Amino acid sequence: MSSYRLFNRVKTRLVLNRFEVLQGYVYGHNIRARSFVKRQNHTTTTTDNMSLLQHTGPSALYTELAELPFPVSADFVGGDAARVTYSVRDQERNITRSLTKTFLGGITSDHPATSHDSSEVKAFTTSPSKSRQAILREVANGASTKRFVEIWAGTQIEASLDVTNYHDAFHTYDFTSSLSFSPSETSLLYTAEANINSDDNTLDNPYPKFRYTPHFGEPSRARKRSIIFLFRWTRSTAFTRAAKQDMLLVALSLAQPTQVPVLFGQATFATEDVIYASGHEYTKDGRLLGVRSCFNRPMGIWEIRLPESGTVQGTPFGAKISCNALKLTSSERSCRSPRVLHDDSQMPTKLFWFSNPVGGPHASCVSLESRDLTTGRNKILVDTVMEPTPENDFPGLYPNYNIPSSPFLRRGGRTYIVLHSIWRSRTTILFIDTESGAISDETKMRDGEPLYSWELHATDNKSRFICSRSTPTTPCEVLLGYLDQQDNLNWKVLDKPTISLSTENALRDLTASILPIGARPPTETLVIQSNKASTIPGPKPICITILHGGPHASSTTSFYPATVALALEGYTLSLPNYTGSMGFGEKYIQKLLGHCGTMDVQDVVESVNELIRLGISEHGRQVVQGGSHGGFLAAHLIGQYPTLFNAAVMRNPVTSVGEVTASDIPDWAYTEFGLQFTPDSLMTPATFQRLFEASPIAHVDNVRAPVLLLIGEDDLRVVPAQGLRFYHALKGRERRVEMLWFKGETHPIDGVEAARVSWEAGRDWIKKLGQNPVD
Repeated sequence: MSSYRLFNRVKTRLVLNRFEVLQGYVYGHNIRARSFVKRQNHTTTTTDNMSLLQHTGPSALYTELAELPFPVSADFVGGDAARVTYSVRDQERNITRSLTKTFLGGITSDHPATSHDSSEVKAFTTSPSKSRQAILREVANGASTKRFVEIWAGTQIEASLDVTNYHDAFHTYDFTSSLSFSPSETSLLYTAEANINSDDNTLDNPYPKFRYTPHFGEPSRARKRSIIFLFRWTRSTAFTRAAKQDMLLVALSLAQPTQVPVLFGQATFATEDVIYASGHEYTKDGRLLGVRSCFNRPMGIWEIRLPESGTVQGTPFGAKISCNALKLTSSERSCRSPRVLHDDSQMPTKLFWFSNPVGGPHASCVSLESRDLTTGRNKILVDTVMEPTPENDFPGLYPNYNIPSSPFLRRGGRTYIVLHSIWRSRTTILFIDTESGAISDETKMRDGEPLYSWELHATDNKSRFICSRSTPTTPCEVLLGYLDQQDNLNWKVLDKPTISLSTENALRDLTASILPIGARPPTETLVIQSNKASTIPGPKPICITILHGGPHASSTTSFYPATVALALEGYTLSLPNYTGSMGFGEKYIQKLLGHCGTMDVQDVVESVNELIRLGISEHGRQVVQGGSHGGFLAAHLIGQYPTLFNAAVMRNPVTSVGEVTASDIPDWAYTEFGLQFTPDSLMTPATFQRLFEASPIAHVDNVRAPVLLLIGEDDLRVVPAQGLRFYHALKGRERRVEMLWFKGETHPIDGVEAARVSWEAGRDWIKKLGQNPVD
């Protein structure tokens, strides 16, 4: 279902974390990992002794690779300083930390980077002049949490406000988060969860506290009432911290009611009194359809006008103020991520945003749209690409959910939007002309070059930008890209991970390649092999086919610790991008609709056969692994082709499509299987029968391969009952099956301990059962 690129990689976007990619969304940093089971005593039970799954111990390679700092965001501070924030998974303490490094010297010189733990920082941004920083901070206070908004001028706090009592948690997920300075750098916008007790006296009226309110879906039921807050302060002439009477905190609300409830986020200043934001709309039947990794939700771009300053002075802290608002985009388009382009005098000239059709596949080719803020005219700058051509192999835009927060770059008298986008099985850096929409691939792969995938983090809105790159066998390094006086693009490596000599040598033994599956174009697969294991006389290494989720996601040439750690165990890995994968043109996304469980399954089978024909793997030495829709495919494959795979590992798989209506994205079950979803859709017997026949559970009688299920108890996307039902169906047929149940884990199973145990379980399952062909 939701787009995970590789097994057990997490990425947040609002931040992307390495262990979650198969579903395609990422969580904020400093998330405490949750224990996947209650601690067991040291007595081994009879059941454990009889279990097929036996723990063979931790992997030093996995631990080292999983703990490598992973860059998640960046910005420019002051003059030449670049600041990069990393997510760091601490296996010993069972937490994910945030680490921030500051690189001084810019282009011309090198200075040692300074670093500090920034786990209390939920979000930060720099002002237009780069002289100020805004920080949203959460601090543990015994059993509770205190929240602060801070404005820093250099090393001095200019303003700070304890906002704990005025709202609940800050919104830092990519689909609602805001953090934007006004042009004067005396106001700040951010998004937080409304306090349900702020407007209602629960003693007089308890109903608001208990009234049903839809939530945004994965990864949390707690995000229901996003609201934009305006924080304003008056600078002290004595350069001291602003007093509370010189500060203002208000929540923005609409003066006019809307036809359906709208929840706002992603707010950004254009002028001191005009902001642009995205509005998430309830559906007719009162839903908030799950947003994470979904580009097709009813939402639009709004212009919101703040009331005059004098009318809000003296407003109580946290109170609501009424604003006039106008929706700028069509209800037929799902629009998000507004970004304002200012001229040299800080006047707003253009507005940009991403859009996709409302409804249809959950992820598809993205359009980049713009609005001339002088004339008020909208236009499509980069349109949907149905299919690349020999003359122009650009497949269309397949970027992250949002436009980068600072995306602009000046080159040769023109202004460009810089972003990264999936292009077949790689991600690459694109420059997009803000006037013509012309696109330049700035990191095109040339013959003999490494299979780099790139990710943009920030620009300085002038001539520099920060990005990261990696290959399937090379961990992430951070680079500064900059234009010289002749507007040529140059690179400077700012940071490389430190790894042990033994791990470095082990990684050198691996090779990666992208192989086309000629019989089923444009399908191709990413293959990772151990040179040493592949040249040992005797049987070929076990080949693990790893299937991404979505289905509209992609396996890319980025470095994924959990994946490469399996390759270092001596296995050959194949990561096919089947029909419906992103990065190949909209035609192939649309082509899969109504054919899930057949077309994508056949693509995977052909990828297995192609590697056998090429002598990379062999019959009787195959294993399959996948999560979400990848688990759906794995379950289908062992049912439809019972002797093809020796064993299967599935994380939160879809096994019975007709029962997915309990998901946070109930429309998925209809759209992906060729049915129309409307607010009054019901799961009729005829519809259920059609979906049952397209489900893996319909083939459960044929399953012969041993199955390991990894289930997150709090999964809102593929509810745990999906895996549980498959487990009992296999048990009832006396098949070999094991299931690990991860308490407190959601769709990606991305807690530090849970991710490690999931990886170890998959390794041990394959080690014990992957070499034995099924009968």
